[in-house]
Amino acid sequence: MGELVTDCGAVLEATVFLHHFSELPDPRQAVKVVYPLDEVLLLSLLAVLAGAEAFTDIARFGDKKLELLRRFRPFRDGTPPHDRIGDIFAALDAEHFQRCFVAWVAALTGMPAGVIAIDGKTVRRSGHKRGVKAPIHMVSAFAARQRLVLGQVKVAEKSNEIIAIPKLLNMLAIEGAIVTIDAIGCQRDIAQKILDKKADYVLALKGNQGSLREDVELFATEQKAKGFVDTEISRDTTIGGDHGRIETRTTTVIHDVKWLQKRHDWPGLKGVVMVESSREISGKIEHETRFYLTSLVMVAALLGPVVRSHWAIENSLHWVMDMIFRDDECRVRTDHAPANFTTVKHMAHNLLRTASTKDSLRLRRKVAAWDDDFLVSLIAA
Repeated sequence: MGELVTDCGAVLEATVFLHHFSELPDPRQAVKVVYPLDEVLLLSLLAVLAGAEAFTDIARFGDKKLELLRRFRPFRDGTPPHDRIGDIFAALDAEHFQRCFVAWVAALTGMPAGVIAIDGKTVRRSGHKRGVKAPIHMVSAFAARQRLVLGQVKVAEKSNEIIAIPKLLNMLAIEGAIVTIDAIGCQRDIAQKILDKKADYVLALKGNQGSLREDVELFATEQKAKGFVDTEISRDTTIGGDHGRIETRTTTVIHDVKWLQKRHDWPGLKGVVMVESSREISGKIEHETRFYLTSLVMVAALLGPVVRSHWAIENSLHWVMDMIFRDDECRVRTDHAPANFTTVKHMAHNLLRTASTKDSLRLRRKVAAWDDDFLVSLIAA
């Protein structure tokens, strides 16, 4: 591994992450490799940390920062042009790359604690026009408390999340965590997979479960009208507001679900969660009721925050990927390149999150472009 000697004389191991990608197969013929794969990965990660949004950006970064790069690796033939970088990313096996990423994150963070939110995001410009190739859809697992990406799986379209989620769960070590998934992941097989991984679940329940949703809604409505005298519940109400919005949320957990299990035999079901919210915006009030299935034996005051934690993946990952990494503007489209480039951006996201600074992610990226010492510190173990 390459070592960096700073101006202070301190020795930093700055390429530890490459250990976790050393088993990634290089599809190129060995005799024709001019630019070693570890050099391409190091170049790409540093460039993305410093603001690169496309392969042309990475190539230009390599031209301008060759002296810095040679502190870690020889780069005997310099850095590759953008089309060569694109070819390499297109050829790398995306699933193997994603497994390497999961191993790297696990070494970086250890066993994740608390809520792991799983959700998908379409990389809008990764497809071709006129329907020749649909945009890729990446399903990611996000540690809500640590705000780190734990892993991701590429699928062809949103409907295939049902297939992708078990694959993602298989890659992750989630014992003791709480997995939250939107309604598309509310499937018996997925619930059982989470239990098999020694974790718990909170799954949004909507119409895709047909009679199950109907039975839950009917029972909850009837019991609410009676003041829940016929069942065991816990309740909690919170009031909050921001940006001129006032929101009242009442979380009701129905703990007696034997009647539901008798009818539907759902794996590990211990409770049904009903969240009733009312939002007052500019004098208008909106009401919404949502239902969730859970394997947790937990009171409403604790389950309410778990449900809300799921939205961390929208606010702290999907939004960041679009606004900070300009994900929806990325035109990388060829073969495995969109998925692999997304994985590199997730690596950069995690490293920026763990930086010892109070700057925003946007500013951290800018500083990484301006300050070589800060850029190096991001990948230093």
